[in-house]
Amino acid sequence: MRKLLIAAVVACLSLSPALAIDPEEVLEDPVLEERAREISKGLRCIVCKNQSIDESDAMLAKDLRILVRQRVAAGDSNEEVTDYVVDRYGEFVLLRPRFSTQNLLLWISPIFMLVIGAGLAVYFLRLQKQPEVKVAPLSEDEKKELDRLTSES
Repeated sequence: MRKLLIAAVVACLSLSPALAIDPEEVLEDPVLEERAREISKGLRCIVCKNQSIDESDAMLAKDLRILVRQRVAAGDSNEEVTDYVVDRYGEFVLLRPRFSTQNLLLWISPIFMLVIGAGLAVYFLRLQKQPEVKVAPLSEDEKKELDRLTSES
C-alpha cells in the first residue's frame, strides 16, 4: 500500500508541468505543437520569474503560450517567435539570455568574481603567514649581564 501511495505521488508530481497547458491551447498539428512547446520552455514567465511559460499556471503565461502558438501557426520560425516576444517584453523573458554587448557583463561577471575571489584568498593567506624573525646571538657583554641577572634571583 505504501509503495502504491509513493508511486501515485511521484506520478502526480511528474505531470504537474503538463497541467499548465490547457487542452484548448494545443495546436492540432503535432509538429507545430512540439515547436511551440520547445519555444515556450525557453521563455520565462514574467509573473513567476523562475518558471517557463510552459510550466506556469499564471494568466500572463497562458496569454504568452497562446501568442507563441499563434505565431508558430502563422508560419514564423522559432527565432522569429522568440524575437517577437523579446521585442515586446525585453530580454528578461528569456530563460537563457543571449550573448550580446548589452548583457556582456552578465556573461563575464562570473569570471571576474572568480579572479577577484582568488586574488583576495591569496592576499589573506599571505597576511596570515608570519615572517621569520632572525635572532642574532648574544654578545659576550650580553651573556655576562644575563648571567649576573639570573644569579641575583
